[in-house]
Amino acid sequence: MSAPDPATPRVLFVGGLGRSGSTLLELLLAQSADVCAVGEVVHLWERALGADERCGCGERFTACPFWRQVGDQAFGGWAAVDRDDVLALKDRVDRTRHIPRLAKEALPPEQLADVRRYADLYTRIYRAALSVTGARVVVDSSKHASLAFALRWAEGLDLRVLHLVRDSRAVAYSWGKQVRRPEVVDGEDFMPTFSPFEVSKLWTAQNAAFHLLASRAKVLRLRYEDFTADPAGTVRRVRDFAGLPDDPAALRILSGADETGAAPEPAAPFRAHSVAGNPLRFSGGPLTVRRDEAWRDRLPRRSRAVVSLATLPLRVRYGYLGQRGSDESVERA
Repeated sequence: MSAPDPATPRVLFVGGLGRSGSTLLELLLAQSADVCAVGEVVHLWERALGADERCGCGERFTACPFWRQVGDQAFGGWAAVDRDDVLALKDRVDRTRHIPRLAKEALPPEQLADVRRYADLYTRIYRAALSVTGARVVVDSSKHASLAFALRWAEGLDLRVLHLVRDSRAVAYSWGKQVRRPEVVDGEDFMPTFSPFEVSKLWTAQNAAFHLLASRAKVLRLRYEDFTADPAGTVRRVRDFAGLPDDPAALRILSGADETGAAPEPAAPFRAHSVAGNPLRFSGGPLTVRRDEAWRDRLPRRSRAVVSLATLPLRVRYGYLGQRGSDESVERA
C-alpha cells in the first residue's frame, strides 16, 4: 500500500446527527499511531479560538502543545487567523440551508471562491495535524452535513465520509438529557437540549443530506447498533475504508489481551487532542463499548410515538422497524 501524499491530506469525516456514538468510535480509532483524531473541528473557531475551551488532553486550547504546533504550521500561528472573518465566511458557506447549492455540479465563481477558501482552512488544519503527529489519516467528527458538502469542493483533499446512523428514538432520548460540558473553563455550561419533534427534523435532514452526498463523494454508512455489537469488526472496516492496513494493535484497547491470551487490567486509552465532542473524550478510564438502550424504558410513550412517526421513512430504510434492527452491519451508501 502506497504512502499518502502529504500535500493531499486524507480525512475521515464522521457525519450524522450528534449522540450517535461518534466520539466513542473516534477514540477507538485514535488508539492507533496512524490515526490522528481532532474532534469536531467545525467548533474550533468559536469554542477553541473564541472561548479557549479545553482540548481533549485536558489543557486549554491555547496551552495545548499539539494545537500550538498545528496553528503554527497551518497559519503561521493562530493569531494570524481573523476569527470574525472566518465566522462570517462560515455563515455564507456552512449552513444546512446551503446544502442544495453545495450539492450542485458547478457554482458561480464568487460562491466557489468562498467555498474553497472556507474548505482550505480545514485542509490546512488537517495537513498540519498529520505533519505534527506523523499519522496517515485525520479523523474529524464534526458531523455537520453542510461542512462535508463544503469539503467536497476542497482542492488537494482526500475526503472520505463515514455516515454514522443511530435509531432516531435513541437519539431523541439522548438529546432530551441535560449534559454538562466539562471543556468549559470559566463557569458552567450544558449541551443544548431538543424536543422529540425537533430531533426528528434534525435527524431526518442530516441523514437525508448524507444520502445525497453519497452520489458525489466517498461515503460509507454505519449503524451505531452494529458498531456496538461488533466494535472490532467495525474498526477493521472503517480502517479499510480510510485506506489503512489491518493492524491487530488497533484492537488491543478492545480485547485487553496479551500474547498469551490472558486478559490483564485494560490500559487507559490515549486521549485525543479533540477540540469539541461528547464529554466521554475527557474520560481517563478504559474504553468500553456497549449498546446504550436506556431509551427503550425511559423515553415517554408520547415522545416515542412522535419520533417513530416523524422519522418512519428513514427508519424503514435503516432497518429500525424490528426490535433490534436488521442484521446488515455496514453498507455502501
